[in-house]
Amino acid sequence: MLPIKDENPSYRRPWVNYTLITINILVFFYELSLGRELNRFIFRYGVIPVEIIHGRGWLTIFTSMFLHGGWMHIFGNMLYLWIFGDNVEDSIGHFKYLIFYLISGVAAALTQVLVNPTSHIPLIGASGAISGVLGAYFVLYPRARVLTLIPDPFTLGLFLRIVRIPAFFVLGFWFIIQFMYGLASLPYMGRTGGVAFFAHIGGFVFGMIAIKFFNPRKHYHYWYWNRF
Repeated sequence: MLPIKDENPSYRRPWVNYTLITINILVFFYELSLGRELNRFIFRYGVIPVEIIHGRGWLTIFTSMFLHGGWMHIFGNMLYLWIFGDNVEDSIGHFKYLIFYLISGVAAALTQVLVNPTSHIPLIGASGAISGVLGAYFVLYPRARVLTLIPDPFTLGLFLRIVRIPAFFVLGFWFIIQFMYGLASLPYMGRTGGVAFFAHIGGFVFGMIAIKFFNPRKHYHYWYWNRF
């Protein structure tokens, strides 16, 4: 299940969302230019849980939000941010959206650190902060339709089709998957690298709760309420 676009228009340009996406892409291309130095760069600016637990490297909680581990990593993150971030920014305003995004990333990183405090493996990626955005969208616009790419059941998944699915289902399904994989990863934590599922979980839950304190204003076109 891959979201492509939502049918929930914004009333103003999401300049902060555009800027965040641009910074992430530029940093990623800088990473590609590092060659053999990339590994050292990741260890320097990624979040290392055991370092945070010992009171070191707190600035990396912010720098790690703009690092990515590969093309699929950044593509997936930026796709979700592009689809869902504009409406959250529209709802709470540009400056508050930036603050919300950053503190969602902090909450996500700290969740992963607390779950796996002895790990020496760097945590990188914008997915924790973006998870907060998804949690906010889930609360603000649960009925917004999302154009989603899914396996076609009539061809047993051999082909794909695009369907309109309510956001509460798309994002709810995404959260359930993160939660299930997170539980499955518990016995292996600290032994290998991989996806920081608990950062996703922590970011999403934080976003759901925190958005209420940012005085959101939900904007709907008339047709939005008449599509159900």
